[in-house]
Amino acid sequence: MTSTAPAPARPLSIGPIELDVPVVLAPMAGITNTAFRRLCREYGAGLYVSEMITSRALVERTPESMRLITHHESETTRSIQLYGVDPKTVAEAVTMLVAEDRADHIDLNFGCPVPKVTRKGGGSALPWKTGLFRDIVEGAVKAAGPLPLTVKMRKGIDADHLTYLEAGRIAEGAGVAAMALHGRTASEFYSGKADWSAIAKLKETVTSVPVLGNGDIWSADDALRMMAETGADGVVVGRGCLGRPWLFGDLASAFTGGDRKAQPSLGEVAQAFKRHAELLVDFFDDELRGCRDIRKHVAWYFKGYPVGGDLRARLAQTETLAHLDELLGELDWSMPYPGEGAEGPRGRAGTPKTPALPEGWLDSRELASAHRAGLVEDAFDTSGG
Repeated sequence: MTSTAPAPARPLSIGPIELDVPVVLAPMAGITNTAFRRLCREYGAGLYVSEMITSRALVERTPESMRLITHHESETTRSIQLYGVDPKTVAEAVTMLVAEDRADHIDLNFGCPVPKVTRKGGGSALPWKTGLFRDIVEGAVKAAGPLPLTVKMRKGIDADHLTYLEAGRIAEGAGVAAMALHGRTASEFYSGKADWSAIAKLKETVTSVPVLGNGDIWSADDALRMMAETGADGVVVGRGCLGRPWLFGDLASAFTGGDRKAQPSLGEVAQAFKRHAELLVDFFDDELRGCRDIRKHVAWYFKGYPVGGDLRARLAQTETLAHLDELLGELDWSMPYPGEGAEGPRGRAGTPKTPALPEGWLDSRELASAHRAGLVEDAFDTSGG
């Protein structure tokens, strides 16, 4: 399906932040660290958000959380996503980021479907408790002061427990600068097809701040189509850029009326893969750790390319940049872009499942005393979102 690109491009304002291209990199656990954000910025434009960081871990200043909120000097708009289930802890984390000048934008995660988050009443489970959701968002907005604070959420827990429209109205009333909706419920995880009509409904409901759409954006054409079909003010790109940082270049072109579509040769992919590895080594300040981290990106980068299983396996065992160079040297760098095989969905979709929730969580929209007592998030540093 072909869409007409906005002409001229619609810039996106998130509070005082002006984005020439209405594109946001979705927070992804273990992916959107400084290294990946720097790489994506080299290809395109937009707002690049950190991995999800636990408010409690940040307040406790765990070494890992402090490292994750550190931005490279080239990151001119420092964007951090927080997760939390306790209004006081979330507000303290926001206050810390503002007081220590560690961020220019803060996002709150209400979309994570991962069991270790939802079973605590967090992520996509939390908006079901409207009072708790309101307390967290209002407290965070107040603590953020002049910094723009946004929320990212899902449609709800499942088809029978949708929360996004009410949550959108509450967040708008609390003074958020923007909000993003992933068109799936927690029970859908990443399976099936994202419901873009829900994004359109949220856009109709929330009228005073930008509404961004997320889900199934695998190409610039998808982004244009989403905005045309939903009226969204921008797009949030997650799994579509895995192994494809040049997607942000395609998006920048599309939103400025161009038709650039990257079709990298195998050599160009190898160069991007190596660059990513180098940035990871710099990020971790540890060559072994950086090389181990790049391993999970092998399948994404070389999706559709004629790279044999043996070489892929060896790339997924590399421990030094020198060894990585040797392995990449075995590739035929002149191999052209394979076309459709390198495009489309990537990342694990999973299958629909019953969300893990606190016992009795769905019995009422109000927070029971037993649940209130259990609202203590684990101090893990990041989680899937």
